[in-house]
Amino acid sequence: MTEPRRPARIRVMLVDDHALVRAAVTQAIVGPDIEMVGEVATAEEALRIAPTVRPDVLLVDIDLPGMDGVQLVRELAPRLPDTRIVMLTVSTSDRHLLDAMRNGAIGYLTKDIAPDALQRAVRSAYEGDLAMDQRLAAHLIRRLVEKSRHAPSSGDDPELATLSDREEEVLRSLADGLTDREIGAALTISPRTVGTHVSSILHKLGVRNRAEAARRYRDRA
Repeated sequence: MTEPRRPARIRVMLVDDHALVRAAVTQAIVGPDIEMVGEVATAEEALRIAPTVRPDVLLVDIDLPGMDGVQLVRELAPRLPDTRIVMLTVSTSDRHLLDAMRNGAIGYLTKDIAPDALQRAVRSAYEGDLAMDQRLAAHLIRRLVEKSRHAPSSGDDPELATLSDREEEVLRSLADGLTDREIGAALTISPRTVGTHVSSILHKLGVRNRAEAARRYRDRA
Protein backbone atom coordinates (compact mmCIF):
# COMPACT_ATOMS: atom_id res chain seq x y z
CA MET A 1 0.00 0.00 0.00
CA THR A 2 1.50 3.33 -1.06
CA GLU A 3 1.47 6.33 1.25
CA PRO A 4 -0.38 9.50 0.15
CA ARG A 5 1.90 11.88 -1.69
CA ARG A 6 2.68 15.17 0.00
CA PRO A 7 2.77 18.20 -2.32
CA ALA A 8 6.14 19.70 -3.23
CA ARG A 9 5.46 22.38 -0.60
CA ILE A 10 2.75 22.73 2.05
CA ARG A 11 0.98 26.07 1.51
CA VAL A 12 0.42 27.99 4.74
CA MET A 13 -1.55 31.16 5.44
CA LEU A 14 -1.33 33.14 8.70
CA VAL A 15 -3.88 35.39 10.41
CA ASP A 16 -2.32 37.54 13.16
CA ASP A 17 -2.65 41.25 13.86
CA HIS A 18 0.98 41.73 14.95
CA ALA A 19 3.47 42.32 12.15
CA LEU A 20 6.41 41.10 14.26
CA VAL A 21 4.60 37.84 15.01
CA ARG A 22 3.81 37.32 11.33
CA ALA A 23 7.46 37.88 10.45
CA ALA A 24 8.67 35.52 13.19
CA VAL A 25 6.23 32.76 12.26
CA THR A 26 7.12 33.04 8.58
CA GLN A 27 10.82 32.77 9.41
CA ALA A 28 10.16 29.81 11.71
CA ILE A 29 8.14 27.64 9.34
CA VAL A 30 9.36 28.37 5.82
CA GLY A 31 11.52 25.52 4.58
CA PRO A 32 12.08 23.09 1.71
CA ASP A 33 8.58 21.64 2.11
CA ILE A 34 6.66 24.60 3.59
CA GLU A 35 5.87 27.99 2.08
CA MET A 36 3.89 30.99 3.30
CA VAL A 37 1.30 31.93 0.68
CA GLY A 38 -0.52 34.66 2.59
CA GLU A 39 -0.53 36.65 5.80
CA VAL A 40 -3.23 39.04 6.99
CA ALA A 41 -3.93 41.06 10.12
CA THR A 42 -7.71 40.67 10.52
CA ALA A 43 -10.44 38.07 10.27
CA GLU A 44 -12.23 40.22 7.71
CA GLU A 45 -9.17 40.11 5.44
CA ALA A 46 -8.94 36.36 5.95
CA LEU A 47 -12.58 35.89 4.96
CA ARG A 48 -11.88 37.72 1.73
CA ILE A 49 -8.50 36.22 0.84
CA ALA A 50 -8.43 32.66 2.20
CA PRO A 51 -11.18 31.31 -0.13
CA THR A 52 -9.09 32.54 -3.07
CA VAL A 53 -5.70 31.38 -1.78
CA ARG A 54 -7.07 28.07 -0.41
CA PRO A 55 -4.05 27.23 1.77
CA ASP A 56 -3.31 23.69 2.90
CA VAL A 57 -2.90 24.92 6.49
CA LEU A 58 -4.35 28.10 8.01
CA LEU A 59 -2.79 29.40 11.24
CA VAL A 60 -5.16 31.67 13.18
CA ASP A 61 -4.66 33.84 16.26
CA ILE A 62 -7.64 34.10 18.60
CA ASP A 63 -7.20 37.68 19.80
CA LEU A 64 -7.93 39.60 16.59
CA PRO A 65 -9.45 43.07 16.17
CA GLY A 66 -13.14 42.93 15.26
CA MET A 67 -14.17 39.33 14.63
CA ASP A 68 -12.06 37.01 16.80
CA GLY A 69 -10.26 33.86 15.68
CA VAL A 70 -12.90 31.41 16.89
CA GLN A 71 -15.61 33.27 14.97
CA LEU A 72 -13.34 33.20 11.93
CA VAL A 73 -13.02 29.42 12.20
CA ARG A 74 -16.83 29.13 12.33
CA GLU A 75 -17.10 31.12 9.11
CA LEU A 76 -14.21 29.63 7.15
CA ALA A 77 -14.36 25.93 8.05
CA PRO A 78 -17.50 25.25 5.95
CA ARG A 79 -16.05 27.21 3.01
CA LEU A 80 -12.63 25.55 3.06
CA PRO A 81 -13.23 21.86 3.79
CA ASP A 82 -9.76 20.88 2.50
CA THR A 83 -7.89 23.47 4.59
CA ARG A 84 -6.54 22.39 7.97
CA ILE A 85 -7.17 25.18 10.49
CA VAL A 86 -4.82 25.46 13.47
CA MET A 87 -5.05 28.06 16.23
CA LEU A 88 -1.76 29.79 17.11
CA THR A 89 -2.33 31.91 20.19
CA VAL A 90 -1.20 32.92 23.66
CA SER A 91 -4.55 31.87 25.12
CA THR A 92 -4.85 28.62 27.07
CA SER A 93 -8.50 29.32 27.95
CA ASP A 94 -10.68 26.21 28.17
CA ARG A 95 -13.46 28.05 26.36
CA HIS A 96 -11.21 29.07 23.48
CA LEU A 97 -9.74 25.58 23.18
CA LEU A 98 -13.11 23.81 23.18
CA ASP A 99 -14.85 26.35 20.95
CA ALA A 100 -12.06 26.30 18.36
CA MET A 101 -11.97 22.51 18.13
CA ARG A 102 -15.74 22.19 18.12
CA ASN A 103 -16.07 24.67 15.26
CA GLY A 104 -13.55 23.19 12.85
CA ALA A 105 -9.96 23.65 14.04
CA ILE A 106 -7.79 20.52 14.02
CA GLY A 107 -5.02 21.97 16.12
CA TYR A 108 -4.32 24.38 18.97
CA LEU A 109 -0.79 25.70 19.51
CA THR A 110 0.56 28.32 21.90
CA LYS A 111 3.01 30.95 20.73
CA ASP A 112 5.79 29.73 22.99
CA ILE A 113 6.20 26.74 20.65
CA ALA A 114 9.72 26.16 19.30
CA PRO A 115 10.29 26.75 15.56
CA ASP A 116 11.06 23.08 14.81
CA ALA A 117 7.96 21.99 16.75
CA LEU A 118 5.87 24.48 14.76
CA GLN A 119 7.13 22.99 11.51
CA ARG A 120 6.26 19.50 12.75
CA ALA A 121 2.81 20.70 13.77
CA VAL A 122 2.18 22.18 10.32
CA ARG A 123 3.18 18.90 8.69
CA SER A 124 1.00 16.92 11.12
CA ALA A 125 -1.97 19.21 10.49
CA TYR A 126 -1.57 18.79 6.74
CA GLU A 127 -1.64 15.01 7.18
CA GLY A 128 -4.88 15.36 9.17
CA ASP A 129 -3.37 14.62 12.59
CA LEU A 130 -4.11 16.55 15.76
CA ALA A 131 -1.68 19.48 15.97
CA MET A 132 -1.55 20.09 19.69
CA ASP A 133 0.78 19.94 22.66
CA GLN A 134 0.30 16.67 24.59
CA ARG A 135 -0.64 18.59 27.73
CA LEU A 136 -3.40 20.51 25.96
CA ALA A 137 -4.59 17.36 24.18
CA ALA A 138 -4.89 15.51 27.48
CA HIS A 139 -6.75 18.47 28.99
CA LEU A 140 -9.12 18.60 26.01
CA ILE A 141 -9.94 14.91 26.35
CA ARG A 142 -10.62 15.30 30.08
CA ARG A 143 -12.99 18.21 29.44
CA LEU A 144 -14.85 16.31 26.71
CA VAL A 145 -15.21 13.28 29.00
CA GLU A 146 -16.53 15.50 31.80
CA LYS A 147 -18.99 17.12 29.41
CA SER A 148 -20.25 13.75 28.17
CA ARG A 149 -20.84 12.57 31.74
CA HIS A 150 -23.13 15.53 32.35
CA ALA A 151 -24.93 15.34 29.02
CA PRO A 152 -28.56 14.12 29.01
CA SER A 153 -28.74 10.35 28.53
CA SER A 154 -32.12 10.20 26.78
CA GLY A 155 -34.20 12.15 24.35
CA ASP A 156 -31.18 13.53 22.44
CA ASP A 157 -30.96 13.73 18.68
CA PRO A 158 -27.47 12.47 17.75
CA GLU A 159 -27.53 14.23 14.39
CA LEU A 160 -28.41 17.57 15.99
CA ALA A 161 -25.41 17.02 18.26
CA THR A 162 -23.12 17.05 15.19
CA LEU A 163 -23.96 20.69 14.42
CA SER A 164 -21.38 23.36 15.21
CA ASP A 165 -22.30 26.23 17.53
CA ARG A 166 -22.87 28.56 14.59
CA GLU A 167 -24.99 25.97 12.73
CA GLU A 168 -27.14 25.52 15.83
CA GLU A 169 -27.57 29.31 16.05
CA VAL A 170 -28.70 29.39 12.43
CA LEU A 171 -31.06 26.45 12.93
CA ARG A 172 -32.54 28.02 16.05
CA SER A 173 -33.20 31.19 14.05
CA LEU A 174 -34.80 29.15 11.26
CA ALA A 175 -37.05 27.49 13.82
CA ASP A 176 -38.04 30.98 15.00
CA GLY A 177 -39.14 31.84 11.45
CA LEU A 178 -36.35 34.25 10.51
CA THR A 179 -35.25 34.77 6.90
CA ASP A 180 -31.64 34.43 5.73
CA ARG A 181 -31.29 38.21 5.70
CA GLU A 182 -32.66 38.51 9.24
CA ILE A 183 -30.42 35.68 10.46
CA GLY A 184 -27.42 37.31 8.83
CA ALA A 185 -28.17 40.64 10.48
CA ALA A 186 -28.60 38.98 13.88
CA LEU A 187 -25.36 36.99 13.63
CA THR A 188 -23.38 39.66 11.71
CA ILE A 189 -22.75 37.37 8.74
CA SER A 190 -23.83 37.62 5.12
CA PRO A 191 -27.02 35.97 3.80
CA ARG A 192 -24.78 33.91 1.52
CA THR A 193 -22.89 32.58 4.54
CA VAL A 194 -26.24 31.78 6.18
CA GLY A 195 -27.13 29.77 3.08
CA THR A 196 -23.86 27.86 3.34
CA HIS A 197 -24.62 26.96 6.96
CA VAL A 198 -28.18 25.93 6.04
CA SER A 199 -26.86 23.58 3.34
CA SER A 200 -24.51 22.00 5.87
CA ILE A 201 -27.37 21.65 8.40
CA LEU A 202 -29.64 19.92 5.87
CA HIS A 203 -26.83 17.52 4.94
CA LYS A 204 -25.97 16.68 8.56
CA LEU A 205 -29.60 16.14 9.55
CA GLY A 206 -30.47 14.23 6.37
CA VAL A 207 -33.54 16.36 5.71
CA ARG A 208 -34.87 17.77 2.43
CA ASN A 209 -35.65 21.35 3.30
CA ARG A 210 -35.55 24.11 5.90
CA ALA A 211 -39.02 23.38 7.20
CA GLU A 212 -38.06 19.80 8.09
CA ALA A 213 -34.87 21.01 9.75
CA ALA A 214 -36.77 23.59 11.80
CA ARG A 215 -39.36 21.00 12.82
CA ARG A 216 -36.59 18.62 13.87
CA TYR A 217 -35.11 21.33 16.08
CA ARG A 218 -38.45 22.23 17.69
CA ASP A 219 -39.40 18.59 18.29
CA ARG A 220 -36.22 17.56 20.05
CA ALA A 221 -36.79 16.47 23.63
